[in-house]
Amino acid sequence: MMTVPAELCLLACLTLTVGLTSGLGPNKDFEFTFLLPAGSTECFYQTTENNGSLEVEYQVIAGSGLDVGFSIISPSGYRLVSDFRRSDGLHMVHPTDDGDYRLCFDNSFSKLSEKMVFFEVIINNQNIAGGAQNEWADVARTESLVDYKLEDIRASMDLVYQHLERSRQLQTMLRAFEARDRYLLEDNLWRVSFWSCLSMLVILTVAVTQIYTLRRLFDGTKRVCT
Repeated sequence: MMTVPAELCLLACLTLTVGLTSGLGPNKDFEFTFLLPAGSTECFYQTTENNGSLEVEYQVIAGSGLDVGFSIISPSGYRLVSDFRRSDGLHMVHPTDDGDYRLCFDNSFSKLSEKMVFFEVIINNQNIAGGAQNEWADVARTESLVDYKLEDIRASMDLVYQHLERSRQLQTMLRAFEARDRYLLEDNLWRVSFWSCLSMLVILTVAVTQIYTLRRLFDGTKRVCT
């Protein structure tokens, strides 16, 4: 059975907690890294509201083949997304229904190797966005005598927030890519070292055999009389 290196297990422990980012915008961002045992399927549930959006991005960091199956099932039981043996993927559901969406990762086709999977869920609820805008509108009405334009300030802050969120998401995905590349390098290094040592052993064995054979050909004990 193939196992995941200790460094990647440490990465999973560090990122095992679910990160919830809440700010000026309506987006909610969840990140999760977990070990998917061989021959099993793991499902996660995410609650959404009506007329929102659900974005899911996943990536297999470690494990033989670097591939899993992935599916998204709606609250009514319909299968919206179905991936088979892929290393990464990005899917969006819009608009969403009120209820729990099921995110399932399948490793049943692999009987020996466990997989380390990283995935990120981004939820955008329009109801939250509308509530936030109403709060800013109320503030603008009560502070109508202030010279500053609160609407311009709110638009600028929302734009900065969106850019920061996008930057953080890209950095998170880059860290996942780096972890997967490190696993591939370590796995390839072990294979190269193993076959290099085996080839060297074969070369030394052939050389010793040739030397021994040549010495036996010229090591004659009989003398020829002339």
